[in-house]
Amino acid sequence: LLFVLYAEYHSSGKSAGIVHAKLRNLLTGNIIEKRYNGSDKLEEINLDRLDMEYLYDDGDNFYFMNPITFDQVAVPKAMLGETAKFLQTNMRLQIDFYEGNPVNVVFPEYIELKVAAAPAGVKQGDITYKPITLENGLEIMAPHFIKEGEIVRVEVATGKYSGKGKEDKK
Repeated sequence: LLFVLYAEYHSSGKSAGIVHAKLRNLLTGNIIEKRYNGSDKLEEINLDRLDMEYLYDDGDNFYFMNPITFDQVAVPKAMLGETAKFLQTNMRLQIDFYEGNPVNVVFPEYIELKVAAAPAGVKQGDITYKPITLENGLEIMAPHFIKEGEIVRVEVATGKYSGKGKEDKK
């Protein structure tokens, strides 16, 4: 049961070409890279996707609740990996289920967080970024003009500053 994280097609003249893919095993969370011939056929599976609300964690699992049925589901921490640092209580995310079991948590591409601490910006030559601390404890680099209390937009995949949040735009 593999989920395609990234795929790139390379043509090779007369043959069908090759597809380089980065895949995640939805049952174990392991990431692998594979090459497929352009003529290879893969079986597509159907996943059930539900909107769920994050409640809490107990050290081993994150607990989410279906806001309609109030059913709760435990998601192993390993399934979220580095994206777990973006979880916030009452946050709504989509969870993919296979045969009734959670196999993937879908985060938005960007998330907005409040700046908890931002030292005074010091511009030295071409250096215009400084470390800031977000409300979730994550430290990222941001432009020198970002101040404490502002909302910033962070790319979930990379954890990098992406701009000011909507609440801050004037």
